[in-house]
Amino acid sequence: MHQIHYRSCSLCEAMCGLQIDLKDGSIQGFKGDPDDKFSRGHICPKGPELKSLYEDPDRIKFPLKRTKSGWESVTWVDALSDIANQLVRIQSEFGNNAVAIYNGNPTVHNYGSMLLGQRFASRLKTKNNFSATSVDQLPHQLLSYLMFGHQLLVPIPDIDHTDFFLILGGNPFASNGSLMSVPDVKKRLKAIQDRGGKYVVVDPRKSETAIHANEHLFIKPGTDAYFLLAVLHFLFEKQLIKPSHLIRNEDLKSLENITKEYSPERVSKITGVSKETIERITFEFANAASAVCYGRVGVSTQEFGAICQWLINVINLVTGNLDQKGGAMFTLPAVDLVGEGSVMRSSPGSFNSYQSRVRKLPEFSEELPVAALAEEILTEGEGKIRALFTSAGNPVLSTPNGTKLDKALASLDFMVSVDFYLNETTKHAHYILPPTSALEHDHYDLIFNVFAVRNTVRYNQPLFSPEPGMLHDWEIFSDLTKRLELTRAGKELPKEIIRTKLTPASIIDHALKSGPYGSKGTPGGEMSLDLLKNNPHGIDLGPLKPSFPDRLYTEDKKIQLIPSILKDDLPRLRRKFNEWEDLASENSHFLLIGRRHLRSNNSWMHNLPKLMTGKPRCTIMIHPDDASTLGILNEEEVIVESSVGKIQIPVEITEELMKGVVSIPHGFGHNRSGTNQKVAKEFSGVSINDLTDDQTIDEFSGNAAFSGIKVLIKKQTA
Repeated sequence: MHQIHYRSCSLCEAMCGLQIDLKDGSIQGFKGDPDDKFSRGHICPKGPELKSLYEDPDRIKFPLKRTKSGWESVTWVDALSDIANQLVRIQSEFGNNAVAIYNGNPTVHNYGSMLLGQRFASRLKTKNNFSATSVDQLPHQLLSYLMFGHQLLVPIPDIDHTDFFLILGGNPFASNGSLMSVPDVKKRLKAIQDRGGKYVVVDPRKSETAIHANEHLFIKPGTDAYFLLAVLHFLFEKQLIKPSHLIRNEDLKSLENITKEYSPERVSKITGVSKETIERITFEFANAASAVCYGRVGVSTQEFGAICQWLINVINLVTGNLDQKGGAMFTLPAVDLVGEGSVMRSSPGSFNSYQSRVRKLPEFSEELPVAALAEEILTEGEGKIRALFTSAGNPVLSTPNGTKLDKALASLDFMVSVDFYLNETTKHAHYILPPTSALEHDHYDLIFNVFAVRNTVRYNQPLFSPEPGMLHDWEIFSDLTKRLELTRAGKELPKEIIRTKLTPASIIDHALKSGPYGSKGTPGGEMSLDLLKNNPHGIDLGPLKPSFPDRLYTEDKKIQLIPSILKDDLPRLRRKFNEWEDLASENSHFLLIGRRHLRSNNSWMHNLPKLMTGKPRCTIMIHPDDASTLGILNEEEVIVESSVGKIQIPVEITEELMKGVVSIPHGFGHNRSGTNQKVAKEFSGVSINDLTDDQTIDEFSGNAAFSGIKVLIKKQTA
């Protein structure tokens, strides 16, 4: 029997619609869904590999327990009962904070895991919550909370209508957008140029996006905050500021005073971007009919990541481009996680209401920075983490100082991982609880609709039924939550899986019906899960629209132009600027940055064969002049050393890199023992996070500072 199945790809943020050709229960082919209301037929190499993931012989399907003689299969009931008992025992003896949780970023691609996983986490009542947020987008969410009153009021570039797009530290050609869910981004960026606009990329590397931009500006890693301050300096100097009723005049004056010392001429000496270029770009931006400034991982993951995101928001605001067509706008998704009356409104956020035990790092929205995880396990004393529960994450490869974390995980009393791979992190677990794969469960983009460049909605039903006895991740969390409650109450645990009538689909259906489109309906009818089931290509809810002040959640309905708590970080910014000036001629070290590839979003994708085709990607990129000075040749293996470790990696000589800068991709390092990912091991590479330092962070937000760390490069001795 021949069937066509439609669904949204869940392997990155772009939410591309897929058309899957199925014959007699077997996938025959993938292509982009031409009728998808959002992606318009676009597809990237990752989408078809949902099939490889589903069929991967290394994928675990049933629970495993680590024993002295190796990994052994166990029943769900035995595993879940023992886990509940162990967690309750540890918390009873050492306190709730003795158990920690880590969620990897695939969690936000799975609405069932998010909804029921949060319920499980709340029952653990631990303050030691960690996630991939603090190695990525924490500065975005923090500044949204401080300036607009809600952590998910994240400004989204209105790419389809802008005339000038300024991109810092982002590579949407590789990411398909990030905190800017934007399928078919190449055509959308080309459309800006076709309508007479332009886009400019500011980055230490001439990335895939920068190659096609109207202009690319090399910038020294870690200096983006000063570039942005110089832009504001020039806007004030040339009286290009546009007043807004959403900001206080006295705040605008304070902002001008902050920017006075950061003139384009002075800033150019440390950023590497000339005074003339800064002034010209600023003038073009301010005088464009519409413009938007956007910064991503490259600016978030540096020691002033929060200040960078603050300044980006400020530039959009004071040029009249915030909450305006063609500028930085805000979504209104079918399931509204922001609206005050929403049945699924998420927490607006919190900041520094408590701190980590060892280093006193600030919490954000009830999470601590993951840079603190290893030390919280390794440091003795009251409050030490003794047990860890991970979900869909591989922090040994994805968080700073992976070698230290590897050691820390090996010392835990107890560890559980919800994951379907035996990888560099889960190998330390006492239990691995594998969920179903993407094609075996339903799908609703709960989070990425919040970050989309257009309001759309879709729901996908499973393509395949799981094998008998397999569990969805939400079923794992639901059962385990109940077993925790029963164990604490001293009651006997059931000998079968504990089922629940509360399913993720039922929660979403209620949220859709009571959401912003539930009462007024859509072009297809009244919003509901049934409506979406009958519209497998999705429903277009229209372009982003101005929404302030109604959607502002500050007390006075004003934008907090200069959050008071952020002012405390400005002296640190000034001190660092003076250090940069003093070290302008220092060249004994190289500055290391990461990079991303279209075929490599998360480390587990390295086990999908077709995504690993092509030339080797785990190389250290270096400028030809630097290679010549060091006397190294293309493809030669070199030693790269940082303050915390060293690795050996082949060289890729390219003019893509700014002089003095080197680049290594993230997610590799599959050369550790004890794992079972055959393809990944074949393309093992080395981990950039064996060089990054967990002590190097954005001191204000607690976010990891990966970008611009100092490294030495040495030739191998015979």
